[in-house]
Amino acid sequence: MTNAISWFEIGTTDLDRATKFYETIFQVKLAPLDLDNIKMRMFPLDDMMTGVGGALVDSKGFHKPSSTDGPLIYLNGNPDVQLVLDRVEAAGGKIMLPKTEISPEYGCMAVIIDSEGNRIALHSVPKQ
Repeated sequence: MTNAISWFEIGTTDLDRATKFYETIFQVKLAPLDLDNIKMRMFPLDDMMTGVGGALVDSKGFHKPSSTDGPLIYLNGNPDVQLVLDRVEAAGGKIMLPKTEISPEYGCMAVIIDSEGNRIALHSVPKQ
C-alpha cells in the first residue's frame, strides 16, 4: 500500500462557491466531472495509481458539511501552510487553528473552516 488514503470527498452546499474557495487558497484549477446524480470538482492529481485524489462534491444531501463531526482531512499545504492560510479569510473561510509546529521532522499543521462549513486541516513538511 503506497498511501493509506486513495480518495476523499468534501461535501458542499454551493459547489461554485466551494470551487472558488479551494481554487483561490491553493491557486489551482479544479476539474469538473458532472454525472447524473452527483457533481464533482476534482483536485489536480499527477498519478492516479500512486497519488491521493479527491473532489468537492454536490450530491444533493448525501454529503453533509460539518465543522465538528466526522474525519479530519489533511490537505497538502506544501511548501508552507502559512502561504495557504494567508488566503483563507479573503476567500470566505475561517482559521480555527493557526500554523502550529507538530515537530521539527513532521512539520506544521493548521485547521480551517472552508466556505461550506467543513473543518479541514492543512499540513506542510520541512524542506530536507
